[in-house]
Amino acid sequence: MATATRTPTQDPPVHGGVIGRQLGRYPDNGLRTMYLGIVVLATVILYYQLYVQGSVATQLVSDLDMSLAYFITISVVGNAVGALASILAGLADRWGRANLVVYGLLVTSLLVLFGLPNASSKLEYLIFFTLVSVVEGVILVATPALIRDFSPQLGRASAMGFWTLGPVLGSLVVTSIASNTLDSHPDWQFQFRVCGIVSLVVFVIAFIGLRELAPQLRDQLMVSLRERELIEARARDIDVDAAVKGHWRQMVRVDIVGPAFAIAVFLLFYYIAVGFFVVFFATTFGYSESRANALANWYWIGNAITLVVTGLASDRLKVRKPFMVAGAVISGVGVALFALATTESTTSYYHFAGIILLIAIGGGMAFAAWMAAFTETVEKHNPAATATGLAVWGSVLRVVVTCALVGLIFAIPAAGTLVDKGTPLQALADKYAAPLATLQKLDPATQKALGANPNDQLTQASAVGQIAGVPTTDVVKTVTLSTQYAQQLATAQAVDPVTLATLSGNPTNASAGARAVAQIAQKLAISPTQAITRLQALATVPKADLAFLQSTGTKVQTAGDQLKAAALIPAGDLSYIQANAAEVQKAQQDVPGQWQRWWWLCFLGQLVFLPFIWLLTGRWSPAAARRDAAEHEAAVQRELTRV
Repeated sequence: MATATRTPTQDPPVHGGVIGRQLGRYPDNGLRTMYLGIVVLATVILYYQLYVQGSVATQLVSDLDMSLAYFITISVVGNAVGALASILAGLADRWGRANLVVYGLLVTSLLVLFGLPNASSKLEYLIFFTLVSVVEGVILVATPALIRDFSPQLGRASAMGFWTLGPVLGSLVVTSIASNTLDSHPDWQFQFRVCGIVSLVVFVIAFIGLRELAPQLRDQLMVSLRERELIEARARDIDVDAAVKGHWRQMVRVDIVGPAFAIAVFLLFYYIAVGFFVVFFATTFGYSESRANALANWYWIGNAITLVVTGLASDRLKVRKPFMVAGAVISGVGVALFALATTESTTSYYHFAGIILLIAIGGGMAFAAWMAAFTETVEKHNPAATATGLAVWGSVLRVVVTCALVGLIFAIPAAGTLVDKGTPLQALADKYAAPLATLQKLDPATQKALGANPNDQLTQASAVGQIAGVPTTDVVKTVTLSTQYAQQLATAQAVDPVTLATLSGNPTNASAGARAVAQIAQKLAISPTQAITRLQALATVPKADLAFLQSTGTKVQTAGDQLKAAALIPAGDLSYIQANAAEVQKAQQDVPGQWQRWWWLCFLGQLVFLPFIWLLTGRWSPAAARRDAAEHEAAVQRELTRV
């Protein structure tokens, strides 16, 4: 194969070092792999920062006094500003990509480490999260643009498969750390601080190691690594300004905007899973935060493996579209099964795990192949406008997610009730479990009467009777006899039951009488003579009255103590429970159906994705794709010979 011999003066002008970060020549495979690895690592960390709040959603809502609607609004605002930032990131075609990633990572790391965990109000938290989202919108464009720059088309699906590991592994890191640390570190701030520290370490790695291609190199279409010398030879003749002229007009096309919209609605399930899986499983199935995060791990692990395997397989076969179709069908089946399982209260943890794994496999297949096909479609129009094309995708994606989150607020009001009112209500229910169980034995009329006049004796008697399960007349009789025989009953309580039973059967038993006198004198601190007098007084109480007090009186006494304990519940807490209990109970009944309707909407997104596959560039047949590759390789060889 002929090679081009060039002197250093032929290299395109570059701005190198850690300031400019530009490379004048296409890097060898080892360096190229390192740059790709740093980009993927930076992407993982960025999405770790963005998604960490979802792992502690219920705590965050409670501690900062948010409603669920406000919490969703935070994501709405974040995605809205992210959409604008994605558009601005289209300037990366002129400014470059690496510095946007490196210094953006520094900003978000500091915000996550020092800003978000120290937010003292929900407004402060919203402001800090919005700033993180701005940077995320930029890096969403800059990182896949770097991946594209360092990966020729014949290895594009593999490279994009690794890039799409960013959001997936970011999610996996979130749920893995949360599920293993929440029990020992229950404060939500801990999760953000761990994230911030890890992020600063990755920033240092990116600051030292990340580079990008000079514009003259990245503005060309590269099909295989064998074209490296040809790309470098052409670079000296590239007019960068002319290459990006009219780049927005070139990218606002049906075959770019349409597929961008399609993948956005396809990923609706993923984005809701990232932000609200904890809320869904907590409100619908009563899972703890750590258990919900552990279940989500099935999604991220399955998705991560599939992304890599699909990328390798797609590059080997040189086709993208069959993988997109197969992935969409598999994922769609999984989302449908998930929707059906939502209203089945008996659905087990591992049943959900199996469904989630199915969705993860299908979604990974479709998304890895789509990213490769989309960037190749952008290159078909203008390789120099890659960042602009990705900016179109990023902004469309954020707009769709923003609209979806707004819709989610209205789609699941019952979940909002459970998070806003159910969580504090459950805390009160746990705190006052025994007294509330006592109050539940009272009929509504008695509860109302006690609330109006808690000192009314007749109402109290009725309440005690309901708690003890005896007629009100028995309560009155118990109170009357207890008052009438107060001293005799105190005497009886001083004697052990065996001795008392012996004397009841044989009052003349001298041994039992002596034991009784001794016990009465000791326990009541009186003389033996006084003890004999009190024992004689006890003998005058009719046996029927004593039997009644022993059987019914004990129940009434216990019920009375329980009613007194219930009366100690603070009025504000009791009012909150009474005002919201019915609404929360109704929400518990409604929430599965509301979530199910939302999952069916996500299923429709899977269907919408399918027809837009035909708009993307690329072959359906591996044989046809191999012929195209061979023809291109022959053309490259001819041009290299001329060079």
